[in-house]
Amino acid sequence: MAHTQHQTMRRVLRREIAGTIGLLTDEQDFTAMRRRYRTFTFDNHASYLQQVEALLRTLASQGGHTTVALFDPEEYAEFCAEHGLEPDTPSSRTRFTAELAATGATVPYEGQPLDHLVPNLIDEAVRQATWEYATTLLSRIGTCASCGEDIGRVAFVRASDLLVRILDASGPGERHLVCSVSTEPETLVAVLRADDDQHGTPHLDESEALEFTTVLALGIATQSPGGLVMRVGTPDTTDRVYGWRLRGEGLEPLTAGEVFDAYCTDVVSGDLVSPESGVDYCAPPDLGEEGPTTRHRH
Repeated sequence: MAHTQHQTMRRVLRREIAGTIGLLTDEQDFTAMRRRYRTFTFDNHASYLQQVEALLRTLASQGGHTTVALFDPEEYAEFCAEHGLEPDTPSSRTRFTAELAATGATVPYEGQPLDHLVPNLIDEAVRQATWEYATTLLSRIGTCASCGEDIGRVAFVRASDLLVRILDASGPGERHLVCSVSTEPETLVAVLRADDDQHGTPHLDESEALEFTTVLALGIATQSPGGLVMRVGTPDTTDRVYGWRLRGEGLEPLTAGEVFDAYCTDVVSGDLVSPESGVDYCAPPDLGEEGPTTRHRH
């Protein structure tokens, strides 16, 4: 009887344990793991993904909560070298996955098909990498030669204020904002979605808002070319699209024609994108009075 009770208690406790699976989303990464490590015994990427999805469904059916993390072979090798671990062991892979759960990009499994989860996981990884890169660049700018203020911190405060004013001026509705800043070696792009709660207050994802503000702050601090485009949609009305270009420490409104060009051009490839029907490309609303700004010198 005591043995049966102990088994029952263990099953109950198992439902209290949250888990993380490190997923090789890319076939090239999967092949790299196969070639490097004898103990990685999977031999087919498609079959591997099917088995992962089956495991996720089983864990969910047992009441468990599982997150999926992006497993990168190069980062794994660096992790093992840094911590003095033998990389060709399941225990080292498990330890690396536990590290990803705390610091890496993860997506909760909520019953969604893997072909829906994987793009979301990759987007989350890109978002986190963009934020980390922009944060690093901001921190390296240093202090203003004339006033001694931290340029990155001041730019972040400025970007936060601009974002609040944009959301206030946009009115109610579903908002979709895209900020792009031209840096070397590539353009940084951040996306932010905002929906109104039951009180009419914009609801933001904190991680998205942090990334968006950081990228905008980097553009302000470095005086880099860039811009912001916003789409606002409300029920039974035409979606409105408008935007601004970065100009000094502020934003300069784009004309309706410039918004059309910006929205119908891929920010990464530069290729033209067909305009949508039923969309109004227009000049942006007034953002109100700006506070005093200071042109900092690096």
